[in-house]
Amino acid sequence: MTQPTDILSTVRALVHCYQAFVMRSESHIRTLGLTPAQFDIVATLGNTPGMTATELGEKTLITKGTLTGVVDRLVDRGWVERVAHETDRRCQIVRLTQAGDTLFDTVFPTHLAFLRTLFAGATPADHAHWQAALASLQAQLTPESRS
Repeated sequence: MTQPTDILSTVRALVHCYQAFVMRSESHIRTLGLTPAQFDIVATLGNTPGMTATELGEKTLITKGTLTGVVDRLVDRGWVERVAHETDRRCQIVRLTQAGDTLFDTVFPTHLAFLRTLFAGATPADHAHWQAALASLQAQLTPESRS
């Protein structure tokens, strides 16, 4: 039987790992002149024709309440635009402008190169192990998978 100390140790290890990653990643993103939420949107819209706000919310780590404000600020900076949906007049498509595409082409590979330094020395087997362990933990924590 799983002991409370096992559960708390797992939660603590997961949170510490997440916090360490976020601290390093967000610090680097800020050196690129973006907030983490702005980077998330630019990275998600990059190499796409754009998407609805609902789709963007589902594909990013940004809450619905925060998304509109972040998109508004990206529009103000000229990196994102809202255009009418071709078939559904009730919604708009959010997409990168030409300046946004240029920004994406600069910041995305730069941040990816930074992430590579964080994982320097890790083997493909390490990545496969971490991905499997995290997928297993996610399945354990997801109510639908436990029924």
